[in-house]
Amino acid sequence: MEKIISLCKRRGFVFPGSEIYGGLANTWDYGPLGVELKNNIKQEWWKRFVKDRADMVGLDAALLMNTKTYEASGHLEEFSDPLIECRVCHTRNRADDISDTCPKCGSKDFTDSINFNLMMKTFLGASEDSASAVYFRPETAQGIFVNFKNVLDTTRKKVPFGIAQIGKAFRNEITPGNFIFRTREFEQMEIEYFVKEEDWQKYFKEWQGLMRQWIKDLGIKDEEIEEIDVPAEDRAHYSKKTIDFEYKFPFGQKELYGLAYRTDFDLKNHKLEYVDADGTKYTPHVIEPSLGVDRGFLAVLCSAYHEEQDEKKEGENNTEPRIVLQLPNWLAPYKVAIFPLLKNKPELIDKAKELFEQLKTKYSCDFDDNGNVGKRYRRQDEIGTPYCITIDFDTLEKDTVTVRDRDTMQQETIKLNELESYLEERL
Repeated sequence: MEKIISLCKRRGFVFPGSEIYGGLANTWDYGPLGVELKNNIKQEWWKRFVKDRADMVGLDAALLMNTKTYEASGHLEEFSDPLIECRVCHTRNRADDISDTCPKCGSKDFTDSINFNLMMKTFLGASEDSASAVYFRPETAQGIFVNFKNVLDTTRKKVPFGIAQIGKAFRNEITPGNFIFRTREFEQMEIEYFVKEEDWQKYFKEWQGLMRQWIKDLGIKDEEIEEIDVPAEDRAHYSKKTIDFEYKFPFGQKELYGLAYRTDFDLKNHKLEYVDADGTKYTPHVIEPSLGVDRGFLAVLCSAYHEEQDEKKEGENNTEPRIVLQLPNWLAPYKVAIFPLLKNKPELIDKAKELFEQLKTKYSCDFDDNGNVGKRYRRQDEIGTPYCITIDFDTLEKDTVTVRDRDTMQQETIKLNELESYLEERL
């Protein structure tokens, strides 16, 4: 994890929040490369599960909701974690996260466990009293449920159908940590898929398969994932069945994504119904695939991170191992990096910039003329760029470029007029 965190800071994936003022515990900002990788995840998810499906629509609901929403959903009463406090050093922890000794001082003397509500409270208006108290949403789901009728009235969708949303959620976690794994502010990609009660198992299995394929397409290996059937005592208050997709992070096997059967709990509590084509009224049941953007981002980095000793040296005496992010091409922040062989030759720089302007309309590209080519390769390997293109004197004389593959480090000479088709085939 130390290597992953160092890479994220060094190369502009993730920065500590408010760093120039000493930071704010467990807050993180996504840098220039991080936001590109994160957007690639979100955009592909949206395309796959919303735009490419006739049975799905999207939504973007508000972060703040009427408090009655959370009274009806059970969050105000049920959405809590067990909290204990060390009587010696007064450190507070989740009771299910520690053994019989305090992780800070080693004491075994704890208070009794109490339920700590995870809802993050704020106030609307000029006064700060119970009447003006509101809560930041702890999940994106309730925004979907309270808009169920609005969506039906405006889209005329028929069951089965789903509503998807990508957005921020907030939880006042007792013990956040492990980099971006558990934070108080995080982003979710969630779907509420509405079905008839008798069909829930069929669609649960269907979404389970779709989530498996999604994880595979992120480049995460099968052996890095365990599917856990969550026992009843550990499930959320609204769930009758939950499958957790757990990833083997460097700090342990932890939940990555979740798939829950929420029954008709939410729509019934919000007193919302569906009217079938024959006029029959009923409350649909819900299958919920819930995917954390930040946890997915971290799992992708952990799975893609590789160190290897470079025997080819590529033009320099390398004693350090080569660090490479073996990202799937579609996920890479930059798809192509373009280099002039020498930065003191205007004709090479002009040609490289011309190619950069041409390719950047189609691919996310980087232009780099700093240092020797070997060092530039290393920088692009670290951020997962699949292909590096070098403009050299043969480019000026023969209209060819050198294309270098990130994973194999093999170099090919490609005609300029064939370059776009070469990249198109591979990207």
